[in-house]
Amino acid sequence: MLELKAGNLNARIYPEAGGIIAGLDWRSPDGRLHKLLHSPDGAVPSTAAPNMMGSWVMAPFANRAFDGVVDDGVQRFLVPDNNPRGGGNIHGFGWQSDWAILGHTDGHTVLEHRRSEGPDPYRYRVRQEISLDDRGMTIALSITNEAEQALPYGIGHHPWFPCAADTRLGMTASGALIFGEAFRATGSEALAGGGPYAERPVFATGRETAWSFLGWDGTARIETPSTGLAIMLTASESLRCPVVWAPAGAEFLCVEPQSHAIGSPSELAAREAAPLMRLAPGETLDGWLRIAPETI
Repeated sequence: MLELKAGNLNARIYPEAGGIIAGLDWRSPDGRLHKLLHSPDGAVPSTAAPNMMGSWVMAPFANRAFDGVVDDGVQRFLVPDNNPRGGGNIHGFGWQSDWAILGHTDGHTVLEHRRSEGPDPYRYRVRQEISLDDRGMTIALSITNEAEQALPYGIGHHPWFPCAADTRLGMTASGALIFGEAFRATGSEALAGGGPYAERPVFATGRETAWSFLGWDGTARIETPSTGLAIMLTASESLRCPVVWAPAGAEFLCVEPQSHAIGSPSELAAREAAPLMRLAPGETLDGWLRIAPETI
């Protein structure tokens, strides 16, 4: 485990367990300690199933490749099934990998995951640079195609934020996928007035929440009045297709900045809305996100 510190922020990172940022804590000016990421006490990250905590990289694509299919309209191939519930590949390979430590100081680390073999053509290098300052945490991501052929790629990060009964989510988007069964896209739609979270409603509805937004402006605010905490999430223009998800009654909510819509590796409707990026050998796709606390 690596520990980063800067000002009143403290992060815990497990390179050997998918490079996960397992916890991010902040002591506010009034002395209260806040968890900025959902991190149950005593929870240990694993590579057996996607971790429902912290924040971690999705690569070489984000979210689902249904039935293990990657098809960008130019080429089609299969990737290994790694979804414990079946149904194909979930979140790529980074979350199951042992990341190398390329550098580490008190408030900064650089981790790398490389894939140089496998039954599919993906060969790539992913770098994750995590930096703390006295106001927040910035994560810079990049993926470089190391295959000898052009291939479709995507990246993202999967933060799990704490959620209480009075937590409000504020964000705007111009569109979203239309989901059929099991989050498979059947089309897309325009959203009036900035979408369902433009007015910062209470997030908990008593039922599962699932969105794959398009045309996000790159900012989201998560407020919990009962704790006095607000969390600001911002992301680069390359990560403006966020997934928002939480099961009914969860103590967390996910706002996942990513480069393409959910299901784009395998679903035509998702690909038409926001596809993977085709990288030539040696080309790189990059992006960043930032998580910063505020008092309310």
